[in-house]
Amino acid sequence: MTIRIAVTGAGGRMGKTLIEAVQLAEGAQLAAAIERPESSLLGADAGELAGVGRIGVSVVGSIADVVNDFDVLIDFTAPEATLANAQVCANAGKSMVVGTTGFSSEQKSAFDAAVKPIALCMASNFSTGVNLCFKLLDMAARVLGDEVDIEVYEAHHRHKVDAPSGTALSMGEVLANALGRDLNDVAVYGREGQTGARDRNTIGFATVRGGDVVGDHTVSFLADGERVEITHKASSRMSFARGAVRAAIWVAAQAAGRYDMQDVLDLR
Repeated sequence: MTIRIAVTGAGGRMGKTLIEAVQLAEGAQLAAAIERPESSLLGADAGELAGVGRIGVSVVGSIADVVNDFDVLIDFTAPEATLANAQVCANAGKSMVVGTTGFSSEQKSAFDAAVKPIALCMASNFSTGVNLCFKLLDMAARVLGDEVDIEVYEAHHRHKVDAPSGTALSMGEVLANALGRDLNDVAVYGREGQTGARDRNTIGFATVRGGDVVGDHTVSFLADGERVEITHKASSRMSFARGAVRAAIWVAAQAAGRYDMQDVLDLR
């Protein structure tokens, strides 16, 4: 069975990579490519746009125009756009794979309500390597416990608009849950001035933005006399795109509900 996939944000860096990943995947077919209604790319061939050759799928300016043409929508755009797309997909019974980050609490609540009728795979990071790191972080936190200080470092390209990254925050959630803490209470986002001695219960975050860094994440467990570090470095967006396409093929066969890459990779 071939899963028909739609990609929104088709003209962006991630959108083009997703189109390429769909074309390379077995069991998947690009059925639709969507951009903003005012985009100059409307009407362009999605394959030529992504650099994979002409495939006969034209970029359109509205998901409503192609909602009957696909089984799963992959959305790595922006919160407002993703929320609007979720409403359309829910009304049409279409599954979604969502990698959008930066939702406000209000947007998150609205999105959660919108997607209840459909199968959704949502993750802050679709890389297989990153999701393995989530598993390793849970193990490390449980073993090392309260005997270490924990710091999360992340770096991304200059164009990324939210900080810390969704992946870094997910790492923080994994760590906090493993240690029985509430991340909202223990997270420290940057330090400046006379901060005083470090509280061991806190989880620190450091953010770097610059250049064309695709995504670097390191979690340090620092004790007296030793430290353990778990690091993931992405050199290409294709690692995220391949995972998203894998998730799309998987979620198309699932009942309505909310899933993530831990479910796709059977890491629970």
